Amino acid sequence: MSQNVELDSVVMRFGTFTAVKGVSLEIAEGEFFSFLGPSGCGKTTILRMISGFIEPTEGAVRIGGQDMRGIGPNKRPTGMIFQNLALFPLMTVAENIAFGLEVRNVSKADRRRRAEDLLDLVALTGSADKKVAELSGGQRQRVAIARALAVEPEVLLLDEPLSALDLKLRQHMRAELRDIQRRTGVTFIYITHDQGEALTMSDRVGVMSDGVLQQVGAPEAIYGAPETAFVASFVGENNRFDGVVSSVGEGEAVVDTALGPLRGRVSNGIRQGDRASIFVRPERLALGVGEGGENRFSAPVDHRNFEGSFVHLVVQGPSGRPITIQLPNTGDLRTPEPGQKLDLAFRPADAMVLATADG
Repeated sequence: MSQNVELDSVVMRFGTFTAVKGVSLEIAEGEFFSFLGPSGCGKTTILRMISGFIEPTEGAVRIGGQDMRGIGPNKRPTGMIFQNLALFPLMTVAENIAFGLEVRNVSKADRRRRAEDLLDLVALTGSADKKVAELSGGQRQRVAIARALAVEPEVLLLDEPLSALDLKLRQHMRAELRDIQRRTGVTFIYITHDQGEALTMSDRVGVMSDGVLQQVGAPEAIYGAPETAFVASFVGENNRFDGVVSSVGEGEAVVDTALGPLRGRVSNGIRQGDRASIFVRPERLALGVGEGGENRFSAPVDHRNFEGSFVHLVVQGPSGRPITIQLPNTGDLRTPEPGQKLDLAFRPADAMVLATADG
């Protein structure tokens, strides 16, 4: 069973500091939703408000339509997985999983049965009598998931649970978590600063900065159509060219930059004379000539970064700002030497023009 979660204009103040600034959002029943943002942006504060560890200063948190104000963490239909997992080292795996059931006075036989069912679910069959110290990092992660699911929460809250794992294990656990969420149907609310986790696992992502929910959307929309300069800069790599909008029309705008006029797709509200930036992903920059001669410029190669399946060429932009081009490693890739000047181009459809207060 799962429930929807609604945040209705929630504000959280700690003294004179406002950690969350009027966030409104509805997370659907059975959805895998991720809050993505840098440290200190307010995402963990939101999780603590949903869980009941703190009450919002203003606004309301509703789960399944019920206002949660005044309802403590142990009375809410939520489970939580912390960053440090908080497993009990002196208990067996089964005892760890069944701990919440023991508190609820479930019989020993039923606790054991439930623990073994959940171990099957998280692919740890036969591990019930092991000690936590005998498990690998990924196995401990699965035990923490099983323990949270044991009490049959309607909403599972996950606070950066994969951050302590190495890269390969994190990538594996992303797939495991997503699979478990799909099989259980529980609403997952996930906190992370890792965009790879958010984009890979989530049905929708909410990007936060400085207590403000900047954009909510499917991973493809967050990556391909950012609505603010912060989202464009934070999610994935982007090349940014600053300037002033010289013209707007038919869904596109021209920005006068240090490289000359550059054209891209325009977001709502951009007007002639506004300070703006045009953002282009490294994989959308191409060697050669652009369509109709637009969005062309030349720059000298500074260095290259070989990353296995692709190569990043870094060239020197105006004022020394680096510009990155991503090229696929096709096996016969010959990369230019440092100092060599490259002709680069991008299509207007592959760039976003976004307002920037600082230009």
